[in-house]
Amino acid sequence: MEDNSQEIQYCFPNNNLSCFREIKPEVEYVILYMFIFLLSVFTVFLNLLVIISISHFKQLHTPTNLLILSLAVADLIVGLIVIPLMGITFIESCWYFGETFCSLFLFIAFMVVSASLGNLVFISVDRYIAVSDPLRYTVRVTTDKVVFCIIINWLCSSIYSVIILYNSMFYPETQDRCYGDCSVSFKFEHVVTDLIVTFVAPSSIIMSIYVKIFCVAKYQAKVVNSVTGVSRSQRKAAKTLGIVVMVYFMCWIPYYIVTLIEGNESTVEFNVTCWILYMNSCMNPLIYALFYKWFRKSAKHIMTLKIFKPSSEYFSLFPEDT
Repeated sequence: MEDNSQEIQYCFPNNNLSCFREIKPEVEYVILYMFIFLLSVFTVFLNLLVIISISHFKQLHTPTNLLILSLAVADLIVGLIVIPLMGITFIESCWYFGETFCSLFLFIAFMVVSASLGNLVFISVDRYIAVSDPLRYTVRVTTDKVVFCIIINWLCSSIYSVIILYNSMFYPETQDRCYGDCSVSFKFEHVVTDLIVTFVAPSSIIMSIYVKIFCVAKYQAKVVNSVTGVSRSQRKAAKTLGIVVMVYFMCWIPYYIVTLIEGNESTVEFNVTCWILYMNSCMNPLIYALFYKWFRKSAKHIMTLKIFKPSSEYFSLFPEDT
């Protein structure tokens, strides 16, 4: 009995409504904090490379890359805010940052998830137009139109997050949770609604678009590039961003399956799937590094500080069409 009593403490011993704090072995604390620290730093560093590359080099100022930039910003927020705070809460089993910041944190977490998927929808549409109608692509897809789409995407994601979290954000006292907990519980019908709005519907659109891209690419493979007007780089971009979409689904589908079966209770399965989906935020830059020569070159310029040289923004990142 004495050993068991030492295993459980209170998050806030002076508060009668405090949550219980689970005590872990010291080795487990060290391993978990190292994992959270490395994952956060890795995610922030890689996405900063993407953001600086696209922002700095003039050759990368294209509509497609603006969408990639928006996706990288969402992933950067995950690495900078969501992963560290979720990590501390998971390890300590307590929320130490107050009710107000809890509401803000939940809003940010929900917003970046919705914004990421919205970015992927627009990227899919962009790639479909580039592959299916290359001769009119520059007319149909312009920088101004893409910027407008990005603003609408983030605005809609913010509005939806406020709606779905309205009670948790503005009336936290209505939530059935102890002091030191920063989680949100939904009824099953709300979980299903959120699943449809933020995953099933956008995913269906993305998958249908990529099926069309595949069909168009298969047809174009039978004809000469000079006739279709589609460069090899355009098809490669569609393939690479298709891999980004596929990896996104692979990271998120297990989470939604566990949520539907078990709810958002803090089980082992739920925690594992949560960390898999957070790791998705550092995978996109790795995919770019594998398939985009321009990203490898720009990252090299950044890490060797060549971007501080005069006129570095005009460095050539595409010496040849690959």
